[in-house]
Amino acid sequence: MAAQTIKGAVFDMDGLMIDTEKLYLRFWKESARDFGYDMKDEHVFAIRSMARKYSIPKLKSFFGEDFPTEEVRAHRTELMNRYIEENGFDVKKGLFELLDYLKATGRKMAVATATPQERTKKYLSMIGADGYFSAMICGDMVSSGKPDPEIYLTAVKELDLPPQECVAFEDSPNGIRSAYSAGCKAIMIPDMTQPESDIMPMLSAVYTSLDEAIAFFEGSGRAFPRFLKSPSTTTLRAATTSRAARTTSHTKYTTATPLNA
Repeated sequence: MAAQTIKGAVFDMDGLMIDTEKLYLRFWKESARDFGYDMKDEHVFAIRSMARKYSIPKLKSFFGEDFPTEEVRAHRTELMNRYIEENGFDVKKGLFELLDYLKATGRKMAVATATPQERTKKYLSMIGADGYFSAMICGDMVSSGKPDPEIYLTAVKELDLPPQECVAFEDSPNGIRSAYSAGCKAIMIPDMTQPESDIMPMLSAVYTSLDEAIAFFEGSGRAFPRFLKSPSTTTLRAATTSRAARTTSHTKYTTATPLNA
């Protein structure tokens, strides 16, 4: 399908529009440690963007049936809220360039995020992005969240478009699986990790920042960075470099309102 026939775009939020995934990584580990569990990066990556119905058994498979999932999650939320109140968060590079382009070219836009509705509304309002989206589907609004396709199917239904005429912007493997299973064109903007070999066949494109994705709609430029020639290799150095470049010059957004996860 030619990019010109794409009529809608659905966006993830954390790690894609706002630079908060690194905070989840930090505070999941800190919270688990406070409960006596040694949570590693790979444990957090495994549940990234994953709905609770899937993340709870996943965490118990790592740490045992006695792992206090909800208590650890609540403590993580408390720690993260406190940090954001004091330090805020960054908007990811190129977000508003892409949003303005899609708006100017008449594409409908929606949000599909595992984040609960209250926090999603708050964060999008904080950065001034809420007015771009005609639909917002959150993790607490569907029965089966990511990686299940329900959240994307619901989002495109709200846009009154078939999934084949929509692109999905995601930063995580679980989000990509959800979007691809729904029938959307999946575009990855990697955040914490690069796409592995099992994800690559699901992708229509990979870009290092959101503004680069304009090329997908214009039919120009490279759809995959050169460092992804060997997709089975996770290029952590490239990911670290691109993250540093994306977060050095962004506006910092802060809130004094605690939000529940």
